[in-house]
Amino acid sequence: MKFTDGFWQTREGVRAHYARETRDARVENDGITLYAPVRAIHHRGDTLNTPLLTVEAWSPAPGVIGVQTTHLAGSRRRAPKFAVRDDPAAAPKARREGPVLELESGELSLRVDTEGPWRLDFRSGGRTLTSVGDRGTGFAETPDGDHHMLTQLSLGVRELVYGMGERFTPLVRNGQAVDIWQADGGTSSEQAYKNVPFYLTNRGYGVFVDHTGPVSFEAGSESVGRVQFSVSDQALRYYVIQGATPKEILDRYTALTGRPALVPPWSFGLWLSTSFTTDYDEQTVTGFVDGMAERGVPLSVFHFDCFWMREFHWCDLRWDPERFPDPAGMLARLKERGLRVCVWINPYIAQRSELFEEGARLGHLVRRPDGTVWQWDMWQAGMGLVDFTSPAARAWFAGKLRALLDMGVDCFKTDFGERIPTDVVWADGADPQGMHNYYTHLYNATVFDLLREERGEGEAVVFARSATAGGQSFPVHWGGDCASTYGAMAENLRGGLSLGLSGFGFWSHDIGGFEGTPDAGLFKRWLAFGLLSSHSRLHGSRSYRVPWAFDAESSDIARRFARLKCRLMPYLFGAAVEAHEHGVPVMRAMLLEFPDDPTCHHLDTQYMLGGDLLVAPVFSAEGEVEYYVPEGEWRRLSDGEAVHGPAWRREVHGFDSLPLLVRPGAVLPEGAVEDRPDYDFADGVTLRVCPGAGASEPVRTEVPAADGRPAAVFTTRREGGAVVVEAESGTAAAWNVLLVGAGAGASVEGAQRVVETAEGLRAECAPGSRRVRIGLG
Repeated sequence: MKFTDGFWQTREGVRAHYARETRDARVENDGITLYAPVRAIHHRGDTLNTPLLTVEAWSPAPGVIGVQTTHLAGSRRRAPKFAVRDDPAAAPKARREGPVLELESGELSLRVDTEGPWRLDFRSGGRTLTSVGDRGTGFAETPDGDHHMLTQLSLGVRELVYGMGERFTPLVRNGQAVDIWQADGGTSSEQAYKNVPFYLTNRGYGVFVDHTGPVSFEAGSESVGRVQFSVSDQALRYYVIQGATPKEILDRYTALTGRPALVPPWSFGLWLSTSFTTDYDEQTVTGFVDGMAERGVPLSVFHFDCFWMREFHWCDLRWDPERFPDPAGMLARLKERGLRVCVWINPYIAQRSELFEEGARLGHLVRRPDGTVWQWDMWQAGMGLVDFTSPAARAWFAGKLRALLDMGVDCFKTDFGERIPTDVVWADGADPQGMHNYYTHLYNATVFDLLREERGEGEAVVFARSATAGGQSFPVHWGGDCASTYGAMAENLRGGLSLGLSGFGFWSHDIGGFEGTPDAGLFKRWLAFGLLSSHSRLHGSRSYRVPWAFDAESSDIARRFARLKCRLMPYLFGAAVEAHEHGVPVMRAMLLEFPDDPTCHHLDTQYMLGGDLLVAPVFSAEGEVEYYVPEGEWRRLSDGEAVHGPAWRREVHGFDSLPLLVRPGAVLPEGAVEDRPDYDFADGVTLRVCPGAGASEPVRTEVPAADGRPAAVFTTRREGGAVVVEAESGTAAAWNVLLVGAGAGASVEGAQRVVETAEGLRAECAPGSRRVRIGLG
């Protein structure tokens, strides 16, 4: 929310009050408390009729400093709270030296000069990362009588702001006004399904605003040299998170708010949906599955969308008996074909559903202040809303889902969760404004926790649309309802990259778009993009997304990229483990891997898939694509051809290709299986060793097992004019080394067999082999 009218004035009817000085301060319990009046105090009389702000600072974790500003402590909203995890290793140090107070945590410090004008300096490595200065701490009262706490943090020259959730506007937030408020607004506006009150910059820090209610950000859009954030409350809490790189910031942020869970390998395969309003039954489903098998397209998950239930009955969580008279038998038949099954749900209970009467009677539905059940006719006739603030309601809803799991369902698409009313009373007495954004967190947590309980750790996965801070703990999330256009494909990518910069590790989108029907060209371009994403789903609104519905070549493209993704699973699942352990997303904005390359700071039409694969989707019917290659000798994954950077490239691609490059010096593990995503990644793995690998320091490559632990570990290093790859003890499976670019004249020691390929020299090693040496001649 903007409170000022230009630099000099406030907006009509707004009364703004800002901290002017530190009148008193305390240093105790490894923290600092400041008392700041909103006007300068020259004599005792100035203390009368003057608001006093209390500013507390502490550290919950190394490199993280929390700040809370409070005006009227007794009037704070009773909002739900994000789960912020304290790290016992924080060990903050607070001290006073004359008028200067300092709080240190890891490499981050907060410095306050109590004798100067109001100012908070956050410092690291001998430099100031950001500051709160004049008019940077305070509150504003608006004409409607609302009270807003606000903070402004400085922006440096060329400092860029990222994050704030899955936003479809330009990737760099500078110049934007962003409201953290869940909305079902599609993918083509400033609204978003996934709103996260966190941002990071390219200056070495991030900021998490710890408030579940609406948060308004002005990223250089009210004061161009500052980021302002404000909340309608009497207190405002935020954390400044230091990190030498954007990856380190995400690591620390997700340590605070929750790591992404590790999802099962089978979830990385292709998901096929019945689509939304299409007409289908078991015969249709079987025909789709048969069609994919006949065309050799690996299929991992079949998803039943809304109309697996009867019309007007959503969500009674019961199969439509006319369309699916034998659901348990049908699920068993799908399982016999090696498929997992997902079904669509949401937390809205239609009046015609038998669950409505039961939920209302048991008190599990959200109520209005007069005690009646909250209802409306949008989406479902007379629908109510499950009250997830009630443990009993959560257990009731989970119990209904458990019956589906017992029947053979494997996972749920947890749709909706954004249109949450504020004219209601919650079971736990939570502030309705705070619950609007937070509702989706409780919803997805209820479903994910059930799956984890029933299926085991590492086997739980949802396909969720809405989320807020901490929601990354319950993957996977998809981009929501987009149009079937090239522009929508690009806006989806921007949203996914922004979500990744907000702590979410796994993300997907509707291949081909949701609204409308793509032409065959767009569908094939989207297939390549979708199957080189974290997760991949064919889904639409009023038309099927089976490849043969477009043209014969679409099936070829689907087969080509689905098989490629299966072969890449040792690499992709390694990236998934990194997301789980450190909060670094599988699909990464170029900034994450190349923070020191200014050209990468604005890029939002290409990305890194894991740390070593550059992907540039084609967003044109003609196949034209322009993308940037960072410094070094990159190699095309398809044929090993060298591509040198730094450089911009313009290329034209057929439907069966797109720019897909391997990073200089990478050792990329590829699997030996291409018809499914869940297999023994170490057995027959090929290590694609690119030029430069191991030249400056050894490269360690871990090939994960399904539980995320290493199944095989290899070290690649240089010995004079040779490349040496060693397997750690315990690696019992067969493995291979493909030395990209090597050919005639190379000498090989330790391999069972050597094969020259168009890409380079392939050395095949028997089970138990420990070392292969390739001399380059």
